[in-house]
Amino acid sequence: MKVLLGVGGSEDSLRALDETVERARVAGDDLTVAVVENPRADRTPAELAEHVRSVVADAGLDADVRRVEGDAGSRVVAIAEDEGFDQIALGGGETSPMGKINLGSIAQFVLLNSHVSVKLVR
Repeated sequence: MKVLLGVGGSEDSLRALDETVERARVAGDDLTVAVVENPRADRTPAELAEHVRSVVADAGLDADVRRVEGDAGSRVVAIAEDEGFDQIALGGGETSPMGKINLGSIAQFVLLNSHVSVKLVR
């Protein structure tokens, strides 16, 4: 399966990174990681890209890691659709005290606009 993982540096996207890399390792998925800008993240995109490369290398994968500029949600959707990805993987947001999922704006945009299947990792 050809998988595009969007990572913005939030805790949920870092969980998605770990889980998606492990699945790609086990299943033999063709993984591409799109490092997007997230103003609420603690790391810069350059620091995040380096972290992603480290996680991918530690898993023994040969994944394409690329920095993506512009509107994160629309760029992830465009890349997935233009390059024939089978799935987009994203971090799934936080759970509210009432047990509801609070999605970030990037995840919400991708879920509502993508014609490619989206996997929300929680």
